[in-house]
Amino acid sequence: MLDAIGNGLYGLIAGFANLHWSNPVMIGIGCVLLYLGIKKDFEPLLLVPIGFGCILVNIPLAGLMEEEGFLRIIYDAGIMTELFPLLIFVGIGAMTDFGPLLENPKIFLLGAAGQFGIFLTLALALALGFSKLDAVSIGIIGACDGPTAIYVTSKYAPHLLGAVSVAAYSYMSLVPVIQPPIMKLLTTKEEKMISMGVVKKSVSKTTKILFPLVVTVVGGLIAPRGLPLLGTIMLGNLMKECGVVGRLVKASENEIPNIVTLLLGISIGATMDGRVFFKSQTLIVLGLGFLAICLDTACGVLFGKVMKIMTGGRVNPLIGAAGISAYPMSARVVQREGQRYNPKNYLLMHAMGANTGGQVGSVMAAAVMLSVLKGMGVI
Repeated sequence: MLDAIGNGLYGLIAGFANLHWSNPVMIGIGCVLLYLGIKKDFEPLLLVPIGFGCILVNIPLAGLMEEEGFLRIIYDAGIMTELFPLLIFVGIGAMTDFGPLLENPKIFLLGAAGQFGIFLTLALALALGFSKLDAVSIGIIGACDGPTAIYVTSKYAPHLLGAVSVAAYSYMSLVPVIQPPIMKLLTTKEEKMISMGVVKKSVSKTTKILFPLVVTVVGGLIAPRGLPLLGTIMLGNLMKECGVVGRLVKASENEIPNIVTLLLGISIGATMDGRVFFKSQTLIVLGLGFLAICLDTACGVLFGKVMKIMTGGRVNPLIGAAGISAYPMSARVVQREGQRYNPKNYLLMHAMGANTGGQVGSVMAAAVMLSVLKGMGVI
């Protein structure tokens, strides 16, 4: 009888008895993510489910990530199959307007320049001893594109998924904090005040319809390993621009991404078990991811300065900071910084062109890296 009572009492405190030191720390981190999402409004649609998932998985003996655990079922069904990030890309494509980019195609170069940090960070990760696949997953954090980072990492470096996904989405939400100091440091007051005028809307509907088709075919032929990423975003955009599948566009903009974002977020949080997450490697990944975004921003601004010279001073270098894939957040940062120095300046649509170029550029960067690895026999 006493043994039964003792076992029963132990069952009541078993969770406390099996608590690893890292679990309370990770529960605290989950609470910080919830705070950033709820109080600071930093990407709440992602940080709230990620933070709560982190708390859930760090409660011992719940078995949520064990076989048949509900978080494991969601994780296997959506992350390991790469379904969640690809569905989100359909929604991103449906919500993206490539019009500003098509109005001024040379702005696409800023979207390409905004990916240089990915490759610089990849080289640094290799120098630090990471494997090729790990280095690619770390470098892609610099794209500031959560779905791309999750797609690549879940497929080729799943052991880094927690660190990479948290870094990608956390840094993406902190773009308004990370980018302005770099933009201020690399540009002069005169450059910040350059006015680029109003973007003319002269792109035909036919051009907008052909754009996703051409990008899909050409991009797929250049880097076929990235076609799932490129194809889904362009499918969403084609549905938006063709104007005949309004119901599908509405679902792609609302119901589908809302449901998938919830399941994706809680699945990412479920990878943040303290016993696995608290390693020196994780801290290095977080540091390299931050460096990648800083380098992407710097490369975009510096290339913007080159374009300013080449165009006789008609390009404001600030828009180069929008060459990353944080759409449309980075473009809004550029607009705010430009108006701080010239209240009559209106850079938003120009920055949106660079920003949409960055979306395509980040996907192409991932596609090129994966295709190169395929050619090398690594994957």
